[in-house]
Amino acid sequence: MTQTIQPYATISSIISPEGSLEVLSQHEVNRLQSTSQNGLHDLLRRCALAVLNCGRPTDDSVAILEAYKDFDIEVLQQDRGIRLKLTNAPAEAFVDGQMIRGIREHLSSIIRDIVYVYNEIQQHNRFDLNTGEGTTNAVFHILRKAGTLKPGRDPSLVVCWGGHSISREEYEYSKDVGYHLGLRDLDICTGCGPGAMKGPMKGANVAHAKQRRKDGRYLGISEPGIIAAEAPNPIVNELVVMPDIEKRLEAFVRLGHGIIVFPGGVGTAEEILYLLGILLHPGNSEIPFPLIFTGPADSAAYFQKIDEFLVYTLGEEIRQYYTIITGDPVAVARKMREGINTIREFRRHQQDAFYYNWRLTIAREFQAPFEPTHEAMRGLALHRQQPKHELAANLRRAFSGIVAGNVKEQGIRAIEAHGPFVLTAEPLLMQRLDELLSSFVAQGRMKLDGQPYTPCYVLK
Repeated sequence: MTQTIQPYATISSIISPEGSLEVLSQHEVNRLQSTSQNGLHDLLRRCALAVLNCGRPTDDSVAILEAYKDFDIEVLQQDRGIRLKLTNAPAEAFVDGQMIRGIREHLSSIIRDIVYVYNEIQQHNRFDLNTGEGTTNAVFHILRKAGTLKPGRDPSLVVCWGGHSISREEYEYSKDVGYHLGLRDLDICTGCGPGAMKGPMKGANVAHAKQRRKDGRYLGISEPGIIAAEAPNPIVNELVVMPDIEKRLEAFVRLGHGIIVFPGGVGTAEEILYLLGILLHPGNSEIPFPLIFTGPADSAAYFQKIDEFLVYTLGEEIRQYYTIITGDPVAVARKMREGINTIREFRRHQQDAFYYNWRLTIAREFQAPFEPTHEAMRGLALHRQQPKHELAANLRRAFSGIVAGNVKEQGIRAIEAHGPFVLTAEPLLMQRLDELLSSFVAQGRMKLDGQPYTPCYVLK
């Protein structure tokens, strides 16, 4: 059920973009202003509102839109470049009438990526998105356009995944891990939002200041549906908006040199299954990729449940791909530093780029976009009589649909109109899946607003 949010004070203003946003053509401006089916205005409006509303602790995108139904953004074409006209924008995005610079940067990044993806990816035949090669090249070009590929830097980018709805203890722990990563000259890449995505950046930011490291990277990678629900946290100094979940996840594993997973819910489980499904591919057997599951000591039971589910569905050998460390941020940072040192030597020996993992094989089922409709969710093959990487892909899709039903506008409205998604699986797998999902609900990992959780799915 959509929560009700009382609107705060609003401000109307005209601002100049911040950062590297180029001058737009009149055609591009018209597309951003159009409210037609092929227009981009609604997408821009939803993402912009979330960014401007970044101080509000909620993950209900529909509630935010309802609270600020009079908000609008218009792109104005002028001789000296574009300007952004904001009507009834959340007042917390401004200080003494001036928009906070980081928020202005994020707005500019969103416009840049929306325009580029539409013109050069979706409406252009230079990338065949029905093939693995075409998809990987498209992801590369979006990242290059955003300036996130850094050829002159040694491997240092640690991807941090985890829940947005976590306890204070888990949040502080994620900060401690980020701090010890930062002391070891490592950078942070996350999904932009609050909780376990914000904590590591805050910790690394303090550590980088102590080490007098002025070029620290705090890279956020998101996609429109998630941006609209989880605005980028203010520490993000590089923001990239990918067109869909699958390209977002590919961007993480192509850019990142190692991944740390903190406690989370279905979104975190989705990411874990995505990565492990890739690492299970025979073509990736010789490629080092450090992966650590970690949280405070009290999270041991959480990771035990995750570990048991992974072993049941993907086999005992899956444990060789990850290390579980609880209650020890220093050990996590040291282990990741060692893993990234191994990555550096491996890529030097193979003469591979440090800034983009071209060598990693990603099967097509992990690249093809999944639209979580009721029919698609009901039709997922959730049984163990299939190759393990295919089961991982289908489980990932199931969790992706639950994420959509929890926080994304389209998913929330579909649930309101047609009821919960229905998932079917073989009996024992269904039991394990039910236990895992029920544990997420019991631990309050499904929603950020603190209200009782109404499942957007049923298991049959």
